[in-house]
Amino acid sequence: MTSITKARNLAGKVVLVRVDFNVPIKKKKVLDDSRLLASLPTIQYLMKKGAKVVLMTHIGRPDGKIVASLKVDPVVERLSELLKKKVKKLETENWRLTDAKKVSLLKEINNLRPGQVAMMENMRFAKDEAKDTGTLSQELATLGDLFVLDGFAVAHRSSASVSGIPKYIKGYSGLLLTKEIAGLTRVLHDTKGSFVAVLGGAKMETKIPVMKNLVEKADALLIGGGIVNTYLLAKGYKIGDSLVDKNFQLPSLTYCKRKNVIKPLDVVVGTKDGKKVRVVKIKKTPHEVCKKGEGIFDIGPETLRLYATYIKDAKTLVWNGAMGFFEQKPYDVATLTIARLVASRSKGQAYGVIGGGETLQAMDMVGMTDDIDLVSTGGGAMLEFLAGEILPGIYALNQ
Repeated sequence: MTSITKARNLAGKVVLVRVDFNVPIKKKKVLDDSRLLASLPTIQYLMKKGAKVVLMTHIGRPDGKIVASLKVDPVVERLSELLKKKVKKLETENWRLTDAKKVSLLKEINNLRPGQVAMMENMRFAKDEAKDTGTLSQELATLGDLFVLDGFAVAHRSSASVSGIPKYIKGYSGLLLTKEIAGLTRVLHDTKGSFVAVLGGAKMETKIPVMKNLVEKADALLIGGGIVNTYLLAKGYKIGDSLVDKNFQLPSLTYCKRKNVIKPLDVVVGTKDGKKVRVVKIKKTPHEVCKKGEGIFDIGPETLRLYATYIKDAKTLVWNGAMGFFEQKPYDVATLTIARLVASRSKGQAYGVIGGGETLQAMDMVGMTDDIDLVSTGGGAMLEFLAGEILPGIYALNQ
C-alpha cells in the first residue's frame, strides 16, 4: 500500500476518507469516541496539508433505509469538539439524488476551504453501499481527487465506499490503516522469539480459519471459550448446555490435536446466573463435565497457571476473544487475568496485539489498554488478516 504521507501537493485537493466511525449513540450523543480518536491523526495530517477532507462512515445496519437514530449528526458534533473546528455535514440522504442535487453536492464540496472537514450522511443509507452494486462507487469517485482508506475495521468489506472508489481514483492508506497492517504483518512474518496466540470467544466460523493459519506459525496457541466447548463435544465429553457450534466439530478436532495448541486442564462449570459454580478437571478419557442446566463458562485455575507460563515467556503476543462468559461473575476471572498477563508482558518484553470487541472491553475493565503495543480497531478484519485472507479494501489500494 502507498501511505497518504507519500502523496504530494494535497493543498486544495478534495480527499475522500473512508473511516470507521460506527460508534454507539444514545440520546443523540456518542457514548464511545475511541474510533474517532484513532483516525484523528489522519484527519489532522490532511488538514495540515491544506486538503479539503470529506469523511465517509457507516453507523449500524440500516440496510439501505434512512433511520433517524443512525444519522451521523452526533458524530459530526463530537468530531467538531475533538478537532476544535466545526465539521460540516453534507446532506446526501440515501444517494437517490437528482442531477440537480448531485451538482449542488459537488459544488458544496468544491467550495470547502483548504483544511476544512466535512462528513457525508451514513453510507449504509444507500442501498448500493454494502455490496458495491449500481453506480454508487463511480458517483462517489467523481466527488474527490483522491481516496484514503483509514478504517481498518471495514477493510474486509466489499463496499462501494471501501473497495469501490479506488477502482476509479488513486487510493492511499491512512495513518491508522498503515499502523494496523504493519503491526499485524509483523505478527505473521517477523516474530522474534516465542510467538503465543490466545484465542477465545463464541464465533467458531471466525476463529477456525485463524487457527488454521496460526497453528503453523505460533509456538503456542492457548484456547478458551466456544473453541474449547466445541472440541470437548467432538471428543465425546458431556458438556450440558455449554455454548458450542456443532458445524465445526471436525475442524476443532483437526487443529486442537496439534501439539502447539494448548488445551484447558480444568474448566469452571455452573448455572448461567453464576449462583452454582464448581471447577471440573478435564480427564483424558471423555466423561461428564456438566449436566443439563449447567454449562462450561470459563477456564479453570490450573489452566490459568499453565497459560500464564506461556504468556510470561512470549516475545510476540496476540489475543482475540474472551475465555468465557466474562459478563457474569465469577466467570470473569480467567478473561480479566489473561488481560492483565498480556498487558504486563507487552510494551518492551513482548510485542502485544489485541483485537475484538470483548477483548478490548476486558482490557478496558482492567485499565491496562495503554500497555498494549497495538490495539486493533477491527475485530473481524483482524481475524481475517490473521487467517491469511485477502481483505478487499486493502487489495483495492494495491491495484
